[in-house]
Amino acid sequence: MTAAVTADQALHGRNKITSRAVRRVVSAVTAEALEVSASKVSVELADHDGALSVIAKTPIRVSPLGVTERRSGTLLDRLTTAQTTIRERVLQLTGSSIDKVDLQITSADVRERKRVA
Repeated sequence: MTAAVTADQALHGRNKITSRAVRRVVSAVTAEALEVSASKVSVELADHDGALSVIAKTPIRVSPLGVTERRSGTLLDRLTTAQTTIRERVLQLTGSSIDKVDLQITSADVRERKRVA
């Protein structure tokens, strides 16, 4: 006779995500939020009472002078939105809760979008 294992009896495992992997996820999410290359984003992580504290040094994509693009809000609005996006996406992707996101803008990435013919 074989014993069937129910969900309550099953052993629960645990996933361990390394700090390097979390750092790469934070870097990619930050880059996506600010429309820059992930290779240009530098991330430092610290433990703050069980939650992560993030310092990201990154450029931000801006439109050239005289070119109006459809970006909503000021730079400050975009950075505030990016902080919220980083917190939510990192929690969703890694399960790591972020307490603080400090975005340090290192430069402006001024690129015109190329038109598709």
